[in-house]
Amino acid sequence: MATIGHNNLNAKLVLLGDMGAGKSSLVLRFVKGQFLEFQESTIGAAFFSQTLAANDVTVKFEIWDTAGQERYHSLAPMYYRGAAAAIIVYDISNTDSFGRAKKWVQELQKQGNPNMVMALAGNKADLEDRRKVTAEEARVYAEENGLFFMETSAKTALNVNDIFHEIAKKLPRAQPAQNPAGMVLVDRPPEGSRATSCCS
Repeated sequence: MATIGHNNLNAKLVLLGDMGAGKSSLVLRFVKGQFLEFQESTIGAAFFSQTLAANDVTVKFEIWDTAGQERYHSLAPMYYRGAAAAIIVYDISNTDSFGRAKKWVQELQKQGNPNMVMALAGNKADLEDRRKVTAEEARVYAEENGLFFMETSAKTALNVNDIFHEIAKKLPRAQPAQNPAGMVLVDRPPEGSRATSCCS
């Protein structure tokens, strides 16, 4: 969910993808500028926040880094529900992780917010010699499914900040704060006019 204030935007962003694709490493590189060679697996989800300026707006990302293990899959909707943006991450040296990324895209298309900004990140671009998924294949897939695509490397920092900046630029700007589910706000009638209602 993105809420807008005076040129400030709060945006919930979720990272989805296979275990070992590098979701936590991407977040750590973006938020703290760090890379750990051995990153422990995320349990459930981890939360981070980071602010950046994009065009005329300051965007505060509330980032949920979800666990990639299959046993945590059922928790994912808790994190992507109401998200303004999602980064679906796969490992360019692992064909299965690309297949898994496609499943996440399908799930978001079915369940997610239709205005969600979705990015496909081909991570571990530093492993060029072990590449199994071509950039062209991923780019075509992303275009066909309304995502934008970048190859990233949490290790070298390639495109890490860029993908978050690109998302920030694509977030809907004039979006009013969303009403809590089930609440409908009705414009009050102008002063002096009598509101008609069923029961007066």
